[in-house]
Amino acid sequence: MAKMKIEGSFVALITPFNRDGSVDFEGFRTLLRFQEDAGTAAVLIMGSTGEVSMLSPEERRRIIVETAKMKSGRMKFFYGCTGNNTDATIEYLKFAHANGADGAILAAPAYICASEADIEAYFLEVADATALPLGIYNNPPRVKTDLHWDHLLRIFRHPNYVVHKESTTRVGQVAQVLRARTDVSVMCCDSPNLGLVVPTMSLGGHGTANMTGNIAPAELALISKPWLDASVSVSFRTEYLRMLPMLHYSYSAINPVAIKSLMQAVGLPAGDLRKPLKAIDGEALAKGLRAVRELELDRRYGWSSAALKAA
Repeated sequence: MAKMKIEGSFVALITPFNRDGSVDFEGFRTLLRFQEDAGTAAVLIMGSTGEVSMLSPEERRRIIVETAKMKSGRMKFFYGCTGNNTDATIEYLKFAHANGADGAILAAPAYICASEADIEAYFLEVADATALPLGIYNNPPRVKTDLHWDHLLRIFRHPNYVVHKESTTRVGQVAQVLRARTDVSVMCCDSPNLGLVVPTMSLGGHGTANMTGNIAPAELALISKPWLDASVSVSFRTEYLRMLPMLHYSYSAINPVAIKSLMQAVGLPAGDLRKPLKAIDGEALAKGLRAVRELELDRRYGWSSAALKAA
């Protein structure tokens, strides 16, 4: 059977909360429809942008069950299934597979600071335990462990791996993975400070695994198109440079603080952040609201909140 192939915008979705702090499933429904209508190829539910480390195991399981019911077939639903050890990760993967997930994204377990060899073995062991399509999130600032391309290419020989998200500054690493011509979709973080989007796409990358698509999904879908001909590179350049203010705003605070605060301000279902994270306000938030207006995202998406009018 051919591997799943994902190209385009892969949005790391926020987790919306109600006023009482519970998960807002109607909010999820609205946000998922918002992404589908804008051309998003796939969403990651319960990644770091989804505040996964602050969700209880019961909440994590219920989010999988309830959101999987919302699939229309237009967009792939991936779930963050990293546990705090190998067995916990396998348990989450089996639950996700049994309850309708299209795939899962995995990072190294946080805090333990394991060696690269141990984490390579971890990724292979969990892949052997499931038939679910998997992706690797290489993000050393979050988990300490940093996989070299030698480790990645060995892992990608496993038939269950279909996505690689690189969140380092190493263009050379992206080039080595793409040169190897694996059948894994190579995607990069949209942080402009990492600077990976332009080189990844120019080298033949398949898209971006991004956070900014929460607030600007159609724009990130355009930036994330593979460069199959010269015209795409030209449209990419125009849109990427235009969107730089919003890309920088998205990473002006630890994710998802800035993007979730802005989503709430424009009227999207978001809710508060889980403590100890707190929303930004004042000039920090106004900067994002001004970017929304300057980029005319409010017109495109029909937003008219009081906060926008005051910005």
